[in-house]
Amino acid sequence: MQGFTTVDLVILIVYLAAVLFAGLHFSKKEMKGKEFFKGDGTIPWWVTSVSIFATLLSPISFLSLAGNSYAGTWIMWFAQLGMIVAIPITIRFFLPIYSKLDIDTAYHYLEIRFDSKGLRILGAIMFIVYQIGRMSIIMYLPSMVLSNLTGINVNILIIVMGVIAIIYSYTGGLKSVLWTDFIQGSVLLIGVTFALIYLVHGIDGGFGAIFTTFTAEHKFLAVDQPIFNPNILKDSVFLLIVGAGLNTCSSYISSQDIVQRFTTTTDMKKLTKMMLTNGALSIFIATVFYLIGTGLYVFYGQNPELLQAAHRDQIFASYIAYQLPVGVTGLLLAAIYAASQSTLSTGLNSVATSWTLDIQERLSKKEMSFALQTRIAQFVSLGVGIFAIVVSMILANGEIKSAYEWFNGFMGLVLGILGGTFVLGTFTKIANKTGAYAAFIVASILMVAIKYAAPAGSVSIWSYSIISIAVSLVVGIPVSYISRKMSGDTSVPAADSTVYHK
Repeated sequence: MQGFTTVDLVILIVYLAAVLFAGLHFSKKEMKGKEFFKGDGTIPWWVTSVSIFATLLSPISFLSLAGNSYAGTWIMWFAQLGMIVAIPITIRFFLPIYSKLDIDTAYHYLEIRFDSKGLRILGAIMFIVYQIGRMSIIMYLPSMVLSNLTGINVNILIIVMGVIAIIYSYTGGLKSVLWTDFIQGSVLLIGVTFALIYLVHGIDGGFGAIFTTFTAEHKFLAVDQPIFNPNILKDSVFLLIVGAGLNTCSSYISSQDIVQRFTTTTDMKKLTKMMLTNGALSIFIATVFYLIGTGLYVFYGQNPELLQAAHRDQIFASYIAYQLPVGVTGLLLAAIYAASQSTLSTGLNSVATSWTLDIQERLSKKEMSFALQTRIAQFVSLGVGIFAIVVSMILANGEIKSAYEWFNGFMGLVLGILGGTFVLGTFTKIANKTGAYAAFIVASILMVAIKYAAPAGSVSIWSYSIISIAVSLVVGIPVSYISRKMSGDTSVPAADSTVYHK
């Protein structure tokens, strides 16, 4: 019951200093142009794989996955199995195209496929606005939890997190970000695995008690949740897997922070290993979090006097602070912070890359030198980082959290809609930019209406990607066909930009 001690504070500070040192170490070589945006070709595939894992696992997931299992069932765990849908689709259909085209950004593909600078810029703008909102929330929520546990002022935690991420994102480009992501992802994996082992050791009956709870108290599968529902708009285990898989697939193929990792190499063998390793790590850590959640349910059931937190999303952080040994507490809380910093640095670098290459360069009348590109990206990293810190501090000191959650949810929808545009381009030869614009507009209107106007519970959130992709195809294909007929357009997609090009 010692809580957060001076020793833990020292470990937290040393860890943050080590991360900053590592980031600066990997930025010693001056990076310009494509090296700043795509790395210098020396980054191992396994480093990039852990970076993708660290990027997708936000600190919000870190805190909420164990909370879901503690307060409810493992039903949401099945969403993690969406990886078995997302990864094969990405490897089989999209990565070969990105590799052959040697794209600079995710939205570079849209320009190549649809011969449209406008679509490239639109995609970039949607991503940038979404990412800035996401970064602000990701700095705010974990800092609030950490502040409650440590007594450190939340504004200080936000500023420190932001400044460290800005420094190594500004100086070293993608290489520095990837290596620091690798370090932070590794700390998270090791720390959380240790926490599970320590928790099981403290439970009377160990793993046996946890597995008994699965069946005795319906902790594994909710009794009212069907395996399959013929109405695909309603929740079921099948929809969780397929819907979450298509959500993840949309991130893999259309979100710049993930696609940027794919641009570090054109070697398909490395890209395949990168994806498979990322999938294995993601399913592993999700399973560990859910085991921790059920373990905490058993542990506090056996020791109710030790319970320090009532809110389910703070239950794991509370266990870390009050039950783990001195020193380990500091390291595990650093892992929560690490998850935030990893996502933040990735966001800064991907926003800077997308702004520079997708917007600034497209709108510039003159060709930009590598030195100018790099300088612009650095200033964008700095400006966006400062802006995100300010917004995060406003969230921490105000009452507008719900507005930003609404905003973040809305932008998440738009990224899913972008995924539909990528599918339209990849799987059809007839689709043109007119059809792509029409698909994007109609899918956006429909999905916003479903999310904010449809009766609560009438459409499962896990069906959103299925709907947006289907609408993109149903609208995009006929509009493209009609526009081609009306204009006499007989053009064909650029070589290697669809699955039909070998």
